[in-house]
Amino acid sequence: MSSSLLPLNSSFITTHRPIKARTNQTQGFRVSCNAAPDGQSDNKLILPESQKLILPNVDRRNLLVGLGGLCTAASLTSLPAAMADPITAPDITSICKDASAGIRNKEDAIRTLKCCPPSLGKTIKPFVFPKERTVRMRWPAHNGTKEQVDKYRAAIQAMRDLPDDHPHSFVSQAKIHCAYCNGGYNQVDSGSGFPDVDIQIHNSWLFFPFHRWYLYFYERILGKLINDPTFALPYWKWDEPAGMPIPEMFVPATIDGKPNPLYDVYRNPNHIQERIVDLDYDGQDKDIPDKTQIACNLSTVYRDLVRNGADTLSFFGGVYVAGDSPVGNSDPSVGSVESGSHTAVHRWVGDTTQPNGEDMGNFYSAGYDPVFYIHHANVDRMWKLWKELGIPGHVEPTEPDWLNASFVFYDENEDLVRVYNKDSVNLNKLKFNYMENSKEVFPWRKSRPARRSKSSQVQSTEVVKTVDQTKFPVRLNKILKVRVKRPAVKRTEAEKETANEVLLIKKIKYDSGNYVKFDVFVNDILKPDQPPTSPCDPEYAGGFAQIPHGNMKSMFMTSSARFGLTELFEDTNTDGEEYATVTLVPRTGCDDLTIGDIKIELVPIPKA
Repeated sequence: MSSSLLPLNSSFITTHRPIKARTNQTQGFRVSCNAAPDGQSDNKLILPESQKLILPNVDRRNLLVGLGGLCTAASLTSLPAAMADPITAPDITSICKDASAGIRNKEDAIRTLKCCPPSLGKTIKPFVFPKERTVRMRWPAHNGTKEQVDKYRAAIQAMRDLPDDHPHSFVSQAKIHCAYCNGGYNQVDSGSGFPDVDIQIHNSWLFFPFHRWYLYFYERILGKLINDPTFALPYWKWDEPAGMPIPEMFVPATIDGKPNPLYDVYRNPNHIQERIVDLDYDGQDKDIPDKTQIACNLSTVYRDLVRNGADTLSFFGGVYVAGDSPVGNSDPSVGSVESGSHTAVHRWVGDTTQPNGEDMGNFYSAGYDPVFYIHHANVDRMWKLWKELGIPGHVEPTEPDWLNASFVFYDENEDLVRVYNKDSVNLNKLKFNYMENSKEVFPWRKSRPARRSKSSQVQSTEVVKTVDQTKFPVRLNKILKVRVKRPAVKRTEAEKETANEVLLIKKIKYDSGNYVKFDVFVNDILKPDQPPTSPCDPEYAGGFAQIPHGNMKSMFMTSSARFGLTELFEDTNTDGEEYATVTLVPRTGCDDLTIGDIKIELVPIPKA
């Protein structure tokens, strides 16, 4: 069973994603609890294709209550897949509109809002795995050979030299991110069709597979432009100290008197030279020594991959299926890496003096900076490293709604190709990988925040309301503290191996035209003479951050965030306390942000 679905118990767990109406015609339906044809599971609720009726405002699991126990509770894990359809990108050349989301200042926008790809009159082909034997080995951008750097510059220059209306041109490739992230496509081909609902590949479980496919074709196009079938992208290795500064090959505006194809004028000038990236950047530069910044960065990567990425849903992001709106009443959750180091780097590189934070600071323009692709190459590598940790629960989603979600890209042969999430999982089949030092122990792997000294703690005398005493939604225009009852205390090691304790910040409603960030601290009860809590400390659970990407018709977007607590309680010496004190600290863009609910749950760890 996928860890993104909690098992049902006597209190009956419900989801909050309503089933979307697909037809105005009333139909009857029959329920069968026959065994699955493959024999892999029993008593599945089977709805024939012609009878997959959807009831407005009825939760899928709640529907089962009315079935009077026709199927066993264990079978309910198969229900979402039986009554949903995956997100399906349409023909990207015929069904596409100008970008309309997340760009607050359209009049002064630096880049074009016309992000549709050129049409060559071709039909969409199914994806075929590459047949070559050579594996493209992506290399650390800070440590590339002269040959690797020269080839990379030549390939980017060749892409820049193409006419803008060519599907392989630098501009056309940049527009891909804009179209998929800023309202270019709708869900007309998903399920029975939702032409009024946009596709958004952020803030959900589509984030990792979409960007993997994006880079896959981008890399192969660059290789073809310089006639090198072994060409591989560099990656910005910001998870180790030597790789944390922006790579040097991107810094100079000219090389040997000619424009540097890797240069982009729309970058924060304060962060270009020897400055070390801040993987928890909140819009303000921290006045801390480089050594401390490096330590905090390593702790951030640890949180993203281990503490806050402890299960499928927490790492990949929330379920997102046909009919779900990126805004509307959807309540997806954002994955640990996406909301953490990924968003921080986007904001840290982008030029805050530009109208919309161009280039990297806004999704519509990010693809115009070559740094975008090496940053996302490392984000993609985080998926690979997360999986290779071998920790129970570190598995990709198994729901058909994820496996069969699809996108359309131009490939290196200028053909339109439909790709599926399920085909993005195996790097060996895709014929690319990442160069690593085989003897290397990743420094972030040892960067679990140091355990807090008991002598620095103090029993709080502050009166803090419990969740039950708090009226939600709560506006986060100032620091919010609330006490949350835990589902269990003093769990044994054996019990901790069966379930992770997770903090859920639910129904975060925010102005999607702004960059927003707030930090989350748990049990930060320190003596007055202790230094203020920072992202380097064990009580820092993590942050929620979003780059502008909402719908201009409704500037407010809803999301959720998840933070692992099992280790945090141990590291703050508070594992035996019945209540956890949760502190939300607004950093930027939170004046109109509201929180809908805060709770702590035990999330089962699936058996290997």
